Amino acid sequence: MTAPTHILPRLQINTDLAHTILVKFLRDAITKVGFSRAVIALSGGIDSALSAYLVAEALGPDNVLAIRMPYKASSQASLDDAQTIVDALGIRCDTVDITPMVDPLIARFPDADRVRQGNIMARMRMVVIYDQSAAFGGLVVGTSNKTETLLGYSTVYGDNAAAVQPIMDLYKNQVRQLSLALGMPRAIVEKAPSADLWEGQTDEGELGFTYDLADQLLYLLVDERYTVDEVVAEGFDRPLVERIWRQVRLNHYKRTMPNVAKLSRRTIGHDFLYLRDWSG
Repeated sequence: MTAPTHILPRLQINTDLAHTILVKFLRDAITKVGFSRAVIALSGGIDSALSAYLVAEALGPDNVLAIRMPYKASSQASLDDAQTIVDALGIRCDTVDITPMVDPLIARFPDADRVRQGNIMARMRMVVIYDQSAAFGGLVVGTSNKTETLLGYSTVYGDNAAAVQPIMDLYKNQVRQLSLALGMPRAIVEKAPSADLWEGQTDEGELGFTYDLADQLLYLLVDERYTVDEVVAEGFDRPLVERIWRQVRLNHYKRTMPNVAKLSRRTIGHDFLYLRDWSG
């Protein structure tokens, strides 16, 4: 699908500044709640690789545990790419095959389609990562970017489950910018994004549009507060703009804590919100 690319220059970031902010953010967010270590799910993709680069710098390589969690359909290339990151950073690593944990549930529900199966895999990985968080004494660091989070291209209590999300305010294009600036191998930066749920699966193939296109539309709709009509006036296809904006709206529940019914004067998520509420 061809589309204008004139919005892409507006997505350019100061990578030096972003790098500094994110490293300091991670160090502060993790240590102020009493942790000095972190655990991260390392898939071999650019998002988890960038998060690993940042947290390794923030805490020191020996304080970071990366977990590779392949399923039987996962590609060896993804495992190899994850190992490349581990070797480059000198962080700790373990590999947990989730196949024996996933297959019994899939066998129990043989009508489960690929989406359901993918959700099972994503949630099983979070079972593993949070167990290892307790074992290692490290806070779970997330790997979700802004594009997939806005689109809802994630699994609730799966790949979007984390205590800290360092790159969730970076669009995919910006993730690539920062990754290149940090010296990440180009093979990882440039490979087709994939959740690696089945052979040949790619994010863009499932979404039906490219990340570059989504980044431009989302930047206008979210950051610049454009209306759908204003985005269309920039030269974008109306049905696609409407589809993406509807996807953002419908998936808002994935980006928030569960809604709490208000019954009292101080309700979690409504009136009881900030650290200023703590005393002593």
